[in-house]
Amino acid sequence: MSSLWTPGGERPVPPRDQGANAAGDADTDSDIDDELDPLSEAGIDREQAEALAREMAEVRRQLAEVPAAQVVANHAMGLFELAAIHLNQPSPNLVESALAIDGMAALVEGLGGRLGEAESPLRDALAQIRLAFVEIRSRHQAAE
Repeated sequence: MSSLWTPGGERPVPPRDQGANAAGDADTDSDIDDELDPLSEAGIDREQAEALAREMAEVRRQLAEVPAAQVVANHAMGLFELAAIHLNQPSPNLVESALAIDGMAALVEGLGGRLGEAESPLRDALAQIRLAFVEIRSRHQAAE
């Protein structure tokens, strides 16, 4: 069974063609309504909720075809970008950039040898963002 994130929490969404629930009984409209009620409370009507559920199912299907190393590498680069954003502010946010850099390091160094082709460029990017952090922190401290 798929699920859909809502402001009220994650909610299970049965596939459209599912003819029976886990107990083997036919799904009733009230069962489905109960599952989609939080979406209605959030201002999302049933058609929208079903469309979102179909889109999420397709995204999950596509994501399942991508090697995990590629997805992890993508997230690591997202942390690189987050750190760079915090470092490139008029008043750099060193605490936030350090957290993003440490998160990237946890992925890259913690998964050493398991990231395939992406590992070398990720290690280079990690070294670059660490160097940028040290340089910006030094300039920031000198200006104080």
